[in-house]
Amino acid sequence: MRDAFAREMTSLAAERTDVTLLSGDIGNRMFDRFKQVAPERFLNCGIAEANMMSLAAGMALSGLRPVTYTITPFTTTRCLEQIRVGVAYHQAPVVIVGTGSGLSYAELGPTHHSLEDMAILRTLPGLNVLAPADSAELVAQLREALDSPYPTYMRIGKKGEPALHSEDARLGIGKANLLRDGTDLLVLGVGPILGEALKAAEALSTSGISVAVASLGGVKPLDGPFLAAMAGRFPHWLSLEEHGITGGLGSALLEWLADRSGQAIRLRRLGVPDAFLHELGNQAYTRSKLGLDSEGLERTFRQEIEAKRQ
Repeated sequence: MRDAFAREMTSLAAERTDVTLLSGDIGNRMFDRFKQVAPERFLNCGIAEANMMSLAAGMALSGLRPVTYTITPFTTTRCLEQIRVGVAYHQAPVVIVGTGSGLSYAELGPTHHSLEDMAILRTLPGLNVLAPADSAELVAQLREALDSPYPTYMRIGKKGEPALHSEDARLGIGKANLLRDGTDLLVLGVGPILGEALKAAEALSTSGISVAVASLGGVKPLDGPFLAAMAGRFPHWLSLEEHGITGGLGSALLEWLADRSGQAIRLRRLGVPDAFLHELGNQAYTRSKLGLDSEGLERTFRQEIEAKRQ
């Protein structure tokens, strides 16, 4: 996903003279092409993320369209005050991109885990909070964010994530898509973790179990018409996110359901438990330990459907 981001930023810099890229001391080689296209619009702000965010807010209020880029926890919780006061309060149209989100850097420990970012940032008024599932969704959301008058936060993966959307998918901010249709159970998720859900759904299909999987694209805004349509088809939902179980997508969906009387939906939240992770390993190992890999999700989906059928 990060390579797709670099390519798209280079294309945008060639198309528009207002697009500026601010890096928190990472991705310098990755942005070599960007620097060839627009050398005066690439700024390495160093390991000074709070300063980078304030600089981006000032640029946005001066007519530029800045995009900040660094590892997710360092561009969110480390500089939350600057996002809240400098960006969100002034409705400065900054695009904040956090790379290596969720458990992408699982082996580096909780300092590099980003399991609270969506929960925290979706409380800020006027700030979009996005989590594309693949590169196609990332590109569509990035372009829309740079045309939006509002600030946007986008959490992306690291590298090697598979393409999940079809070519005719309706992509963008606040647009949900069914990645796989089904009849027994609906999985609503965000981010590359949906690749694991699709593998689990495929494995279950050989047993006659039909699981629908959808990408919501983010937690704010939610695609209300899509959710309403799904409520008419599925009484049983599972939310899935590579994020803490508290305050993220599952919580946003519960709030959406609570605000709409008559929606008799059973929702189970799947994500990282409400605890710091002290046992370290790579992303695949950690997903497996948490039951968030395809095998763990297959077991969970099967249990939910069997419980429903009893």
